[in-house]
Amino acid sequence: MLKKKNKRKKVMFIASLGGHLTQLLQLKPLFSTYDYHIVTERSVITEELKKEYELSFLMYGARNYLFRYLFKFTYNCFKSLYLFLKERPDVIVTTGAHTAVPMCYIAKLFGKKVIFIESFAKTTTPTLSGRLIYPIADLFIVQWESMKVHYPKAVYGGSIY
Repeated sequence: MLKKKNKRKKVMFIASLGGHLTQLLQLKPLFSTYDYHIVTERSVITEELKKEYELSFLMYGARNYLFRYLFKFTYNCFKSLYLFLKERPDVIVTTGAHTAVPMCYIAKLFGKKVIFIESFAKTTTPTLSGRLIYPIADLFIVQWESMKVHYPKAVYGGSIY
């Protein structure tokens, strides 16, 4: 008779550069609890992080130039699908922003869990990524009690800093 192996959950952490990634890295204590993989945008700073973390990159896509952004966003959608199929996560955890939205929808299409943590910087107004992911999130966490006005089903988790 074959024994079942005690398989750890595979968690994909995904965030855009800057404050979103900084907040995501505050969850570092969770990385040792799960088989994890981090997805973010490629930059000089994130290249250095690859020495410390399991990491994959999407293309950096600032929304300053709409045509270029649409091309990069489309590329990132396909790359997100590739990374999802390659890593096969059970759960997606994200702090946003636009980089994470396609991955969250891909995860839901495959019946996986999505956890979204709204930005610490947003105390009174929701982010675009938060508004897009809220309807599909299995767990939606806000860092300010005041944000429950916009996200009534959210859980107030306090600051992750």
